[in-house]
Amino acid sequence: MSETMRAAVWHGQKDVRVETVPVPPFPEPGWVKVKVDWCGICGSDLHEYIAGPIFIPTEAPHPLTGKQGSLILGHEFTGTIVEVGEGVTNVSVGDFVAPDACQHCGECVTCREGRYNVCEKLAFTGLHNDGAFAKYVNIPAELCFVLPEGISPEEGALIEPLATGFKAVREAGSILGENVVIIGAGTIGLGTLMAAKAAGAGKIIMLEMSSVRTAKAKECGADVVINPSEVDAVAEIKAMTNGSGADVSFECVGNKFTGPLAVDVLRNAGRAVIVGIFEEPSSFNFFSLSGTDKKVIGTLAYTLRDFQGVSALLATGQLKAGPMITGRIELEDIVEKGFLELINNKDENIKIIVRPEE
Repeated sequence: MSETMRAAVWHGQKDVRVETVPVPPFPEPGWVKVKVDWCGICGSDLHEYIAGPIFIPTEAPHPLTGKQGSLILGHEFTGTIVEVGEGVTNVSVGDFVAPDACQHCGECVTCREGRYNVCEKLAFTGLHNDGAFAKYVNIPAELCFVLPEGISPEEGALIEPLATGFKAVREAGSILGENVVIIGAGTIGLGTLMAAKAAGAGKIIMLEMSSVRTAKAKECGADVVINPSEVDAVAEIKAMTNGSGADVSFECVGNKFTGPLAVDVLRNAGRAVIVGIFEEPSSFNFFSLSGTDKKVIGTLAYTLRDFQGVSALLATGQLKAGPMITGRIELEDIVEKGFLELINNKDENIKIIVRPEE
């Protein structure tokens, strides 16, 4: 095994460099080393490139990982376990995995409840610790989800973002037969759409401005797609729901205008699930909640329970990862053909996946 490897390292806003770094050492107890197959560019990676630091710790070392400043990005990945640390029993060398990115303490109140995705010291692989835009990455063994046969390495790299949408639908409670609005038809929005359909949603209305993403939304099962730049989305949704509004909405953009919009599209006593990552605050009148019995639910990431659910739905065809992959690139091209492509040609792209050097 070579002692160095190429990796995409975040140094600051609009400063991601593909450079030579040391290969991670032999994994510590409870950890494994994974040889990366494919790794997707996530919206959070893009947020860090455009407007970071958002998650990346720069003011002080992270309380769980000790990392501060520059680090290797990437957390939506598949790969093969090549080394296991002492005490690891849940996985073995040679297992092909799609890892959960939520590194956690295991001790705080939410970890003890099983909601480790909101650990008080939560650390995302690739945002608070070195990630998978590299040939090798070390991660906790407990985060490894062994891929069942029949799921390709490319599809497996999308289990992580699909699990975010799956958990968002889970947090909404039963949506059986309900009118659902999903704002944004990117990777998370499309995953949420397919999960909502699998959960028995009635009418699913998507809000999306891109023609390419609109087509993908229809391909993935949306009943109606509205372009909010062309019509009054709230009025259109009320017209489709007997004048009342949707039962539940999912905000999958992370924009200061779409956050309040997720509440505005609801009927009284409806619920909005906020999934997007926001770079700036929204202006919001809380009377739109206290005067209506509407509820706002926050959701972050997933747990391995959601990976299992996504895997089951992929196996039955109720979730489809393939249609969301709009680009496959090499690591050396990650800035030009990855980040800049997603910024400059946002309407034409959904998910670009990256292959590290062989």
